[in-house]
Parts: sequence; structure tokens; C-alpha cells
Amino acid sequence: MEHKTDILKQVADLRNAGEAFVLATVVRTVAATAAKAGAKAIIRADGTIHSGWIGGGCARGAVLRAARDAIEDGQSRLVSVQPEDMLAELGVSAGSEREGVQFARNMCPSKGTMDIFIEPMLPSPAIVILGSSPVAVALADAAPHFGFHLTVCAPAEEQGVFANADTRIEGFMVDAQETRDKYIVVSTQGRGDEAALRAALSVPSAHVTFVGSKAKAATIAAKLRDNGVEEHRLAALKAPAGLDIGAITPEEIALSILAEIVQLRRRSQRQSGGKPK
Repeated sequence: MEHKTDILKQVADLRNAGEAFVLATVVRTVAATAAKAGAKAIIRADGTIHSGWIGGGCARGAVLRAARDAIEDGQSRLVSVQPEDMLAELGVSAGSEREGVQFARNMCPSKGTMDIFIEPMLPSPAIVILGSSPVAVALADAAPHFGFHLTVCAPAEEQGVFANADTRIEGFMVDAQETRDKYIVVSTQGRGDEAALRAALSVPSAHVTFVGSKAKAATIAAKLRDNGVEEHRLAALKAPAGLDIGAITPEEIALSILAEIVQLRRRSQRQSGGKPK
């Protein structure tokens, strides 16, 4: 029980850190196998086993291949590792798939069968809000309800306007090491616009947008260009923020921004063949 608890704690820690990985669980064994039902292992995106154990080399290769595929497409799968004669009885071959089960050959003398459930754990996408304007607060209130990891960046004295956040950053220094897909919204509205926009454009992101008029965004962009911000980064900026739904109030503007982010995220998911973004 202690070992299982350790694995589940590590799962929680890796998810909180925003790392993509797989939880592999042995769900059934037949005849002699090194691992038994309930055995678990955490497999990282590079194919290494972070912790846990699901048996020796008889199953390892098939499980690691399935883990890499699961991280790539975001889909769970069941892998059945069986001796060659049992595969033949079923009328399947190693590497084939039938009714959602992927088959692999057990070359070990034990001749046992193992079924392993491969569950990808992909990080939630992040909405990163720079600024503490009413629109920023309204967006921060709504974003977590749609499965986004929420990061708020604002001066220390302005952090109190945000009721909840997964991550808080004092000032506008966006974390460049964060590996989640990031949708960055600059909503300073006159309080540190240039500094916030510079920070937003300095890190990789899926989308970066500015709450303000197109003319205002162009003026700030010109200043940033004069101060060395590269043109391709400036070209990535979308202003004004949000879909055109005729929004007026801060809550309506926040809704339009969230709708645009959801639209972009799901479009990207469809184009990548179903992998969540």
C-alpha cells in the first residue's frame, strides 16, 4: 500500500509541475509473470521509467512504445503481451490491434500474459493573465471552470483582486520554462502596458493577445520594435483580444477572450488528430 501511495503522490506532483507522462497499470495476468495485477509505473515523455515497476524486459519494450504513442496522440490504450502461440490462437500478430487492444509478443520463457492499461497524463493548457484590470479579474474567475491552469502576473499590491490562481507571479516575468501550452492575455489597460507586452512576447506561447484597441496595440508595438523586439514576435500579437461578439462589460469581454482561446485550442486539437491541447 505504501508503494502505491508513493506512485500516486508522484503522479500528483508531476501533474502539478505540468509534465506530460504515462501511468501504466497491469490490469490482468495469466500464468507466470513477474508483475501482478495492480502493479504501476510512471513513464516520462522521453521513454524512461520514472518510478514503479511493471515487470522485466518481456513487456517493457511494448509498454514503452505504447507510452510514447499515448503521449503523442493523447489516447489511452490497452496492451496485451502474450506468447506467440496464444497470439496465433487469437488470429492476431504482434503489433496488430483489435477491438481497442494492441497486441505484443512475449519472448520470455515464462510464456505468461500481461494486459497493461496505458493512461496518458497530459498537462492542462494554461491561461496566463498579465495585469489586474476588471477584464483580467473576470477572465481569471472564469478560466478554471474550463479546465485551464491559471497563472496571474501582477504587482504584489494588486494580487489581492484575484480570488484564485494556480500560480502567482509578482510583476510581469512570465515563466519561460513552463512547458504547458500557454494562452497569454495582456490586460493591464494603462498600467504597465509596454512592460507586460514585452514580457508576453518574450516566451513561447500558443496565443498572445492584448486587451485594448488595435491602434493602441500598434503604438506600443512600435515602441517595442524600436527597442529591439523582433518582428516575428510582434507579428504574433492579436489585438484587440477576443471574438467580436459586441462585448461591452468586463465580463462580456472576458467571455469573448475565453471563447477565442477555446476556439483556437479545439481547432489545434482537431488538426493534430485528437491530441488535447
